[in-house]
Amino acid sequence: MTATVLDPTTALVLVDLQKGITALPTAHPSQQIVERAAVLADAFRARGLPVVLVRVTGGAPGRTEAPARGGAVPADWAELVPELGRTDADIVVTKQQWGAFYGTDLDLQLRRRGVTQVVLAGIATSIGVESTARAAHEHGYHVTVAVDAVTDMDADAHRNSAEKIFPRLGETDTTEAITKLLG
Repeated sequence: MTATVLDPTTALVLVDLQKGITALPTAHPSQQIVERAAVLADAFRARGLPVVLVRVTGGAPGRTEAPARGGAVPADWAELVPELGRTDADIVVTKQQWGAFYGTDLDLQLRRRGVTQVVLAGIATSIGVESTARAAHEHGYHVTVAVDAVTDMDADAHRNSAEKIFPRLGETDTTEAITKLLG
């Protein structure tokens, strides 16, 4: 873990910390992920830095070998968890795909605010978080992932993203270390 610096205009992007996703069985307790994400959100807000809350309400079309999770979802499935302490200043992005950039105005929202770096946290490590990290990297943002504030439904997929993918897209570190970098 090697987060070295945070740019003066860094945004926190919290991926899919919503009631339906946090209720799924995960490799690490989702409540711990939410708690760490809330710590990051509070720290970013205290410094006047953007906080982006991403939620997913659909899925990409197309055939896949792996079956989609089926069945009816509860009415509150896409509601952001209240522990994040959502404020009127937060940017809320609703996506239909895995990544938070595709088909949304996230890049526009960040660029309007002069953001040059993103810190990522959320669920699922290998799906929404990794897809968002890849797109952020491709859009030219510096990327930092709070590896203790992400989890996945699959422990091996989580490990692969954290150990092999994220270091190629940016830097990784803990919630505590990233909070200290905020100053």
